Amino acid sequence: MRPGSARLGGANLDRLPSAVRRPAYDRSRVTPGIVHLGLGAFHRAHQAVVIDDCLAAGSSSWGIVGASLRSPDTRAALAPQDHLYTLAVRAAEGTEHRVIGALLDSVVAREKPAALVERMADPATRIVSLTVTEKGYCHTPQTGDLDERHPDVVHDLNNFDAPRSAPGFIVAALARRRAQGLPPFTVLCCDNLAANGHTVQRIVTQFAALRSKDLGKWIADNAAFPSTMVDRIVPETTDADRDAVSNALGLRDAWPVMTEPFTQWVVEDRFTAGRPDLAAAGVELVSDVKPFELMKLRLLNASHSALAYLGYLAGFETIADTMRDPHFARLAAKVMEEAAVTLTMPAGTDLAAYRASLLKRYSNPALHHRTWQIAMDGSQKLPQRLLGAMQDRLARRLPIATHALAVAGWMRYVSATDEQGRAIDVRDPLAGEFAALAREAGPVAERLAPALLGVGQVFGPLGAEPRLREAVTAALGRLYKDGARRAVESLVSA
Repeated sequence: MRPGSARLGGANLDRLPSAVRRPAYDRSRVTPGIVHLGLGAFHRAHQAVVIDDCLAAGSSSWGIVGASLRSPDTRAALAPQDHLYTLAVRAAEGTEHRVIGALLDSVVAREKPAALVERMADPATRIVSLTVTEKGYCHTPQTGDLDERHPDVVHDLNNFDAPRSAPGFIVAALARRRAQGLPPFTVLCCDNLAANGHTVQRIVTQFAALRSKDLGKWIADNAAFPSTMVDRIVPETTDADRDAVSNALGLRDAWPVMTEPFTQWVVEDRFTAGRPDLAAAGVELVSDVKPFELMKLRLLNASHSALAYLGYLAGFETIADTMRDPHFARLAAKVMEEAAVTLTMPAGTDLAAYRASLLKRYSNPALHHRTWQIAMDGSQKLPQRLLGAMQDRLARRLPIATHALAVAGWMRYVSATDEQGRAIDVRDPLAGEFAALAREAGPVAERLAPALLGVGQVFGPLGAEPRLREAVTAALGRLYKDGARRAVESLVSA
C-alpha cells in the first residue's frame, strides 16, 4: 500500500472491492446503547461483530462507545477512520475481509474520567461490557475477591468521580444512576474469569460497599451481571497484517483485527434494561453458563497455555508452529483428556468433537498467534485454566502429570531466562516478585518450585498440597535437565 493512499472511512466505503463486506445499515441512524471497557482486539473481533449483525437486523439503538482504560493508541488509529476497521478472517483456504461499523466513538478513560462516568450513567446506556483481561478487575484470582490494596482501588476510593479501574468506573456510574433515580445498566463481562458474572458482581459490590453499604446493597439487589463464555482466537495485529489488509482494501486501515472463522458466545439471559436480539446474531442464550465456561477454560485455555509456555521454551514462535511438532499436538490433546473428566456438561454436548475442533483451530497455518502473547499474565490465568482441574483430579486420586508439566513450564518461563540463557520479556503483574524468587532459588527445581507454589495470589492453599508439590517439582526438574522438547516428548510417549 502506497504511503499516500486514502484512509478507510465512512466517505469512501463505496471504493472498497466488491468482495469486502461493509456495514449493511445506515450508520447515521445508529445511536449508542453499549459502553465497552477495554477496547482491544478481542472485543473488536468478537462482541462488536455480533453487535454489527444486530444493527444490520434493525437494532439501531445498540451502537457501541468504546473506552480504553489507559492507552490512547486504539483511539488514535480508529478516530480518523470514523471508527471503522477491518475484520480479517483467516483460514487455510484464504482470507475474508469485512468492515465493522458497530463502534461509533471511543474515549481514553484516564484523559477525561468524568466524561466516561457521565456516558455510562446516561439513560441511553443499557449495557456496560468489559474485556479488560483478568488483571483489570483488581481482584485476587484465587479467591475472586476485590484486592483492597490494589493501587487503582486505593486511588478510586479516594477519587470517586475520577476513577482509574474498571470496578471504579462501574461503581461511580451506578452511584450516579441511583442518585438520579435511574435503573442500573447490565454489566456484561466477556473476560476469562471463573463464573465471570458472579465474580464481577462480587468485586463491584465489595468496592461499592467500601464507599457506602447502601450503595453496595442497591447494586446487589438491582443490577444484573450475567455470566458469559466467549471464544475466538485473535492474534496480535502486526505491521505485516496492516499492510496485507490495506492492500486488499485499496485503502489504509491503521488497526485491523485478525481472527479465525470460528466464533462462539454463550450468555446467561439476564438483563436489567433490555438487550439487542443476540440470538439472531448467533449468540447462545442459556440459563446456566458455568458448564460451557469450564469447558472452555479447562479444554481450550488450559491447552493453549500449556502450548504457549512449553512451546515458547522449545523455540516455537506461534501456536501453529508448535502444533506442527506431533509431540506438542499430543500434549494439547492430553491436557484436554485430563480435564474432560472433571466436566459435567448438558445432555447433547459432544466433548470429543469440541476437542477435535480445538486441535484443528490451533493448527490453522494462516493464524499467527504468538506463544509469547498467550503467555502474558499467567498469574491471573493459571487458577482458572489449570489449577481447578488439577484440584478436581487430585480429589479423585487421578494423576496430574500433564497439567503439572504445564505449570512447570510457566515456572520456567517466569524465571525470565530461556533455555539458551536469553532474557524472557515476562509480562505479568507479579513479574518482579517471580524474578526475585527465581534469582534467590536459582535454576534448581527443588528450590524454585516450592518458592513459586508459595505465592498465595496464584496458588492459594493448593500450593501446599503434597501431591501437587511433588508432581510440579518433578516436572520442573525434567525441564531443567532435558529441556522442553524432550520433556514433552517423554511425557506424551509414556
